[in-house]
Amino acid sequence: MANSPSPMQGFYDGVTNVSDFIWGGTWHGEQVLLFPPMVVILLGVGIWIMIGLRFYPITHLGMAFAGLFKKNDDKEKGEISPFAALSTALSGQVGTGNLAGVATAITLGGPGALFWMWVTALIGMSLAFAEGSLAIRFREKGPDGHFRGGPMNYIRNGLGKKWGWLAVVFCIGLLFSSIATGNMIQANSFADSFSGLTGLPEWGSGIVVAVAVFAVIIGGIKSIGAIAEKVVPFMALVYLVMAFIALALNFTAIPGAFATIFESAFTGHAAAGGFVGAGMILAIRSGVARGLFSNEAGQGSTPIAHAVAQTDDPAKQGRFAMMGTFIDTIIICTATGLVMLAVQGAFPHTGADGAVVMQNTVWTSDLRGFAMTEAAYATAFPMILFGTVTLGGLVASIALILFVFTTLITWGYYGERAATYLFGMKLAIPFRLFWVVMIFIGSFQEIELVWRLGDIANAAMALPNLIALALLSGVVFALAKGNKTAGKDHE
Repeated sequence: MANSPSPMQGFYDGVTNVSDFIWGGTWHGEQVLLFPPMVVILLGVGIWIMIGLRFYPITHLGMAFAGLFKKNDDKEKGEISPFAALSTALSGQVGTGNLAGVATAITLGGPGALFWMWVTALIGMSLAFAEGSLAIRFREKGPDGHFRGGPMNYIRNGLGKKWGWLAVVFCIGLLFSSIATGNMIQANSFADSFSGLTGLPEWGSGIVVAVAVFAVIIGGIKSIGAIAEKVVPFMALVYLVMAFIALALNFTAIPGAFATIFESAFTGHAAAGGFVGAGMILAIRSGVARGLFSNEAGQGSTPIAHAVAQTDDPAKQGRFAMMGTFIDTIIICTATGLVMLAVQGAFPHTGADGAVVMQNTVWTSDLRGFAMTEAAYATAFPMILFGTVTLGGLVASIALILFVFTTLITWGYYGERAATYLFGMKLAIPFRLFWVVMIFIGSFQEIELVWRLGDIANAAMALPNLIALALLSGVVFALAKGNKTAGKDHE
């Protein structure tokens, strides 16, 4: 007689099953839906808003970038500059998804997943514009004189009291998502990389990052914004420079990499060992899911940062928000993906017969996740710095550490906003203390279950937000046309 699973294993299996249905369309391992529910909803709402905006996010992308160089004269109309708000949002967006997430998408869906990440980002720009513009339009000034906003505010203030329950559901999802994917998973990634570089035990690395994060978040959103606008542009630029150098060193392989991406996008081309998944459908699913995980468009997190920008122009901040999606996926994720497809080296792949055959590219090897990214950079920059650490491996690890650190400080603010919306401002400081404790705990935990719970929590916050975006789409269209007071204010 087979042993029955333990209660904990049963709970884990149940969570996994729900997560796989939401994001994979499977139930008990069987494919029951061609496309996962959240992928359909996200792309459906995004396409609706993109058409309603008459492709405004694409036609006005140049204007968005030009806005980076314009002086901000609205310093009394928010907490931090529009650029600092963009940097804060980007610090939450640019994280493990840009390094490990791209590798996972290529592993599961082949190189074509990168093409579908691009498609998702372009559609996601419409969601990001809607979120950023609504965040400014329906934000509020608290009794303490500080601005705050986000989906909970544009749900309550834009749709009215009868939709208050939807704002509560969003905040519950945000609270759990911040603790799982915004805290524990990030802390675990930081500890792995930092321990690998320094030799510290994981709990020691956890203490280091917890103290560093606390030093920033104790000062609130102004402190977070000040750090973000300095660190995020620097870390993104350095990472992109290294990626471009790696590609320049392998420039002859770049045309072939692009050809592989487009071929795989429509044929389902997979790795050397055979198909990892089921052709084109899996390429689409992997690209969409990883793209949305990376840029957070439609999830409802970034508008919390954009809501505190020093501006009274919703469309202006909406353009900054959509630019964040473009930078995160079209620029940074593409750079990572091309490095994994173009860098030439010798990477091990184990065949069905157990024989190990060296592959020219890392995406056809046995390596997975961040190990793929790290190996590609280590091959591009093989100079040994100390011990067995290469320049490329060091750069990839430092990039991950910085990306994760900024994600931790930004998601700490997102979680705090959820907690204070639900339970009042008295919880702000206690939540910041709780946040750093959870960073320490997450740094040395086994987090497979946390990943699965995080997937469910992400859907729990994205769904209420997408409902609100669809219901307020008419307001979004009017805001894009320059009507700064479009929509009704509900008391």
